[in-house]
Amino acid sequence: MSSGRAQLGTLRRISQTRRPVEAGERCEMCSAPVAEEHPHVVDVVGRGLMCTCRPCYLLFTDQHAEMRYRAVPDRYLAFPGFRLDRADWDELQIPVGLAFLFRNSAQDRVVAFYPGPAGATESELSLTAWERVLAANPGLATVLPDVEALLVRGTREDEGFSCHVVPIDACYELVGRMRQTWRGFDGGQEARVALEEFFAKVDDRSRPGEAHP
Repeated sequence: MSSGRAQLGTLRRISQTRRPVEAGERCEMCSAPVAEEHPHVVDVVGRGLMCTCRPCYLLFTDQHAEMRYRAVPDRYLAFPGFRLDRADWDELQIPVGLAFLFRNSAQDRVVAFYPGPAGATESELSLTAWERVLAANPGLATVLPDVEALLVRGTREDEGFSCHVVPIDACYELVGRMRQTWRGFDGGQEARVALEEFFAKVDDRSRPGEAHP
């Protein structure tokens, strides 16, 4: 039996014995208790993020296996040499100065989302413009589909954009923070403070990546 079939067989046995649980308190695969800080897996087909215990998480860490579930890694990378100008950003058709982009393997395309008061909103992405960005930053090709995202943020007009590779669950966290703290048309002071705190944590966890290897 292949490793992929064995892991799916294990998941089926787990699913048959699971009981309803509250998300965030117990593993959503086997119902075992989980700590406040716990790993996640992505349902590649349903696009859901699942809280898991460590043993269930380890079943899906092979990023090359063809399975419905994939473990979210904890890699953070910063790209201080990231190249993106305002014209390219405008061509990407992202209406705000903050977005996360990832490859959806089920749809076989790159998708872009930006956070706001209603949650995450998908932006119509210009593939031609994005291919040009990747050509200018070939190191970004290392991002893993479904489980990692490129987090791009516009800074002041004279500083351009920052770019990080982050786990996809960090993007979910950012969306949740913005939704909870957003006030008024522009988000308000509380949302701005939450955003700065989030990026301070991302910067602290990031190691240098090579945008131009």
